[in-house]
Amino acid sequence: MSLNAKKIFVTRNLPEAGLIPLYKHFGKENVKIYAEDMPIPREELLKEVKGVDALLCLLTDKIDSEVMDTAGPQLKIIANYAVGFDNIDVAAATKRKIVVTNTPGVLTETTADLAWALLMATARRLGEGERLLRASQWSGWNPTLFLGMDVHGKTLGIFGMGRIGQAVARRAKGFDMRILYYDVHESTLPKEIEAIKVDRDTLLKESDFISIHCPLTRDTYHAFGMEEFKKMKKTACIINTSRGPVIDEEALAKALKEGIIFAAGLDVFEKEPEVHPDLLDCPNAVLIPHLGSASVETRSRMAEIAANNIIARLSGETPPNTVNPEAL
Repeated sequence: MSLNAKKIFVTRNLPEAGLIPLYKHFGKENVKIYAEDMPIPREELLKEVKGVDALLCLLTDKIDSEVMDTAGPQLKIIANYAVGFDNIDVAAATKRKIVVTNTPGVLTETTADLAWALLMATARRLGEGERLLRASQWSGWNPTLFLGMDVHGKTLGIFGMGRIGQAVARRAKGFDMRILYYDVHESTLPKEIEAIKVDRDTLLKESDFISIHCPLTRDTYHAFGMEEFKKMKKTACIINTSRGPVIDEEALAKALKEGIIFAAGLDVFEKEPEVHPDLLDCPNAVLIPHLGSASVETRSRMAEIAANNIIARLSGETPPNTVNPEAL
């Protein structure tokens, strides 16, 4: 079968940097896109995957054995438009000789920028200040209005010292921060990152800010709940740009309302796009809609990488970002 006879399904409209290569290699008539600006409904996904050779999906799409079997034995690749791939049953894909790919590396610095923006906004209560101003309720400068926490000279705790965690740590040097980190993996950090590896309790008790950068696994699900919040400083802020279920949102809302911790900055949530209603009532929570990689350059590059993974696989080559090489 020639390349222009292969069929591709894309579960969301993506930047042109990813679509143009697919059109060029497979023909625009063979690349179908779910164009609604929302996650594709399950029944629509099952209908559209039938007979496709490649599936380009998002984290919001649950890709399990049912989807793979519905697609058919000709399905050769599932290209995830993300670094993480916990939305895909990789074992089921491997069993069916379906290659799974992701888009690593490219969003590291962009996500680290966003984590740092959340840290600053949370510490200095920018969300509260902006809401007051927009509501025309500001009566003028006040020496006790929205007093936040200094960032410079404080202790930053990083939960998960992978690529993004390291990028956040590099930024902390400019604020003269002491850096602690916890990670289940042993790794040698670059010399420019002066960080101290500690156990979880030490990270919780000594950090003024905790920034989460771990994958979602059985061990990290609800890694931060009431027990952990009670071990943190009352002046501490927690930032999450990894995966929503790493934090127990109900417990976090309670901790914020009762002053157990000072504030939180979240880019990800347990049941996106839903947010726990108690969190929405917390003025000391900065909440943004999963913008970690949301820059023009990064989202375009992610789309390009995902497309190139598909092109490589359907051309008989090994995709550069294969998650399960044993499927080849």
